[in-house]
Amino acid sequence: MTQKKKVTEDSSLPIIQPDAAGLDIGASEIWACVPATRAAPAVRSFGTFTPDLHTLAAWLKTCGIKTVAMESTGVYWIPIFEILEAAGFEVSLVNARHIKNVPGRKSDVQDCQWIQRLHSYGLLSASFRPEAEMCALRAYLRHRSMLIDYRAAHIQHMQKALQQMNVQLTQVLSDITGVTGLEMIRAIVQGERDPLQLARFRDPRCKSSADEIAKALTGNYRAEHVFALQQALGLYDFYTQQLQACDRQIEDQYSVLKPRFDDDLPPLPPDPKINSHSKNAPDFDVRGNLYRLTGVDLTVVDGLDDSTVQLVLSETGTDISKWRTEKHFCSWLGVAPHNDITGGKVIRSRTLKVHNRAGQALRLAAQSLSRSQSALAAFYRRMRARLGGEQANVATAHKLARIIYHLLKHRQPYQQVSAKEYDQQPCDRHLKSLQRQAAQLGYGLTPLPTPA
Repeated sequence: MTQKKKVTEDSSLPIIQPDAAGLDIGASEIWACVPATRAAPAVRSFGTFTPDLHTLAAWLKTCGIKTVAMESTGVYWIPIFEILEAAGFEVSLVNARHIKNVPGRKSDVQDCQWIQRLHSYGLLSASFRPEAEMCALRAYLRHRSMLIDYRAAHIQHMQKALQQMNVQLTQVLSDITGVTGLEMIRAIVQGERDPLQLARFRDPRCKSSADEIAKALTGNYRAEHVFALQQALGLYDFYTQQLQACDRQIEDQYSVLKPRFDDDLPPLPPDPKINSHSKNAPDFDVRGNLYRLTGVDLTVVDGLDDSTVQLVLSETGTDISKWRTEKHFCSWLGVAPHNDITGGKVIRSRTLKVHNRAGQALRLAAQSLSRSQSALAAFYRRMRARLGGEQANVATAHKLARIIYHLLKHRQPYQQVSAKEYDQQPCDRHLKSLQRQAAQLGYGLTPLPTPA
């Protein structure tokens, strides 16, 4: 009787990236791990000052490291990422949910070792990050959005001061920061109290009459409330100046960006949405700059204006080939359904919770289509009747994302379809189905005569 030999299988994973390192980033220190054969202490601790980051890059080069993986920890990773990328390393920013350690003890040393091990096995996928020039534009636009939020708080402060003085300006004006509202507020701050004199600043386009505005401007002008109004107005003007300076910087950044295609583009036609200019939109030609970069006018799509397209492209970049298909693109935006399948059946379907500014912008664009007379608006209303408003926003944002993907990939102009043509498509499909069924049974369909 021959004795069977015990066969042992090698359970170790193959090393895909031997020159890989892992970083665990904190607010005051950084732990780095390299393969044990590259340095005597395979794990080292570094500070977070700029000289310490350059020391880290030099040590990684001494160890023969070519690629580095790190978690996206707040904003601490940004200077480390930029310095290592400038030093020639291939840096991978990894989602923290993808590198959760096994249960048990947890420390900074074990975290960097775990990241290095997973990265050497090729099990970590880098998060998407656009080109350096587009990242700069994205940073400017995010800062601009923050300035708008800060300025909005001081608009509320002005409204509060007016309400405390019982100046009911918000009841007769739709926007107190418009031409009429700001002139009246500035006159109040300068000492004008006569409501008839203040009502003379009324713009002829105001719906409220001069008598109604004068009645609303009759208030109790106490000194402390006027002082609060003056402070809020000064802060509003300051943030408006900062927005203008930021717009100049964004315009200069557009001149640095190079288009992906060098062919001559046809002249840009006039803007079909002349009445859709937002009050917070930049005052330079955003549409022309976007057309020069992409080679296609995305603003003609219903629901998409200059600001929305600018925000989406700053987050995704102009090179749409980073995503293999439109499904990958929509999934990254967080507008595609995520299906849980077991036993060949879909047991649950929902959209994943992701913090994606581009996806959020597309949701807001979809919500603006509720009263439009276009095919996308008809689709939104049909989805809202079936699924409700929240899911209709996601479904319409999903359709907008697919339209953007195809326009950027194929560089074809957008074909407008009216709501009437869209509503006619289900009727045509139903008619073809009835004709096919009748032909299978040996019959034909004859339209009824039109009544007189």
